[in-house]
Amino acid sequence: QVQLVESGGGLVQPGGSLRLSCAASGSILRINAMGWYRQAPGKQRDLVATITSGGNTNYADSVKGRFTISMDNAKNTVYLQMNSLKPGDTAVYYCNGDITRRPYSIRTNYWGQGTQVTVSS
Repeated sequence: QVQLVESGGGLVQPGGSLRLSCAASGSILRINAMGWYRQAPGKQRDLVATITSGGNTNYADSVKGRFTISMDNAKNTVYLQMNSLKPGDTAVYYCNGDITRRPYSIRTNYWGQGTQVTVSS
């Protein structure tokens, strides 16, 4: 099995910063890509940012220039540095992993449990 565990959410004032972390563990053969998604109350889950094992990144237009995704391959951990936060960034943030696991090299999408980010004065 594979587990994704997020940390780093919380309450921050507008203009502030937060750093989210997501550590993958378990029977991992290879991490193909990881990403962050978010879901505000009453809305669908939307992509925030993704990164491949080779370092290619993709961002939602709404966070470009403010958020940075990075990955530590040695630690199987993905980070999301969030700067210049706005009230509209308030949501539950979910980590996603495109992971090939042992045995049998099965490639599967995994989700973390989510971490709340609230931007408010």
